[in-house]
Amino acid sequence: MKEISLSTKLKEYETADELPKEYRLLLDQARDAIQESYAPYSRFHVGAAILLENGAIALGANQENAAYPMCLCAERVALSNAIMQHPGVGAMAMAITVHNPAKMINIPAAPCGSCRQAICEQEGRQENPIALILQGEEGPVYVIESGKDILPLGFHKGYL
Repeated sequence: MKEISLSTKLKEYETADELPKEYRLLLDQARDAIQESYAPYSRFHVGAAILLENGAIALGANQENAAYPMCLCAERVALSNAIMQHPGVGAMAMAITVHNPAKMINIPAAPCGSCRQAICEQEGRQENPIALILQGEEGPVYVIESGKDILPLGFHKGYL
């Protein structure tokens, strides 16, 4: 038996002001996308913005449903918008931010497992990583080089 260790590296910025300009602007777009969030049940609003290779930005916001398994996460909405509106154009970065009217979220919120899988699937399709920029309503910002960094041992097409 041998033990294998998995680790994740990320960059932490104290505030969004420290980010490179394109990431700061993308995070602002994700924050604006929260306005289209529909979260009457959890009241947890998520906005996502994807920067594409052609400079376009695709947006997404979570869309809840009384039948919870049918909810759509902001990240997957943004990915779908990007793929449908810009076929064949790769995604370079995705900014994700959150808002909870009941309390201040001052730490980054990472994508759920389903969204991690969808991000990794898109990375496989385009054969390039998608950088993730994560921030709560305020506070530090995490920048992660690839979705694969937050989904170690992910399932992929190589298994099929």
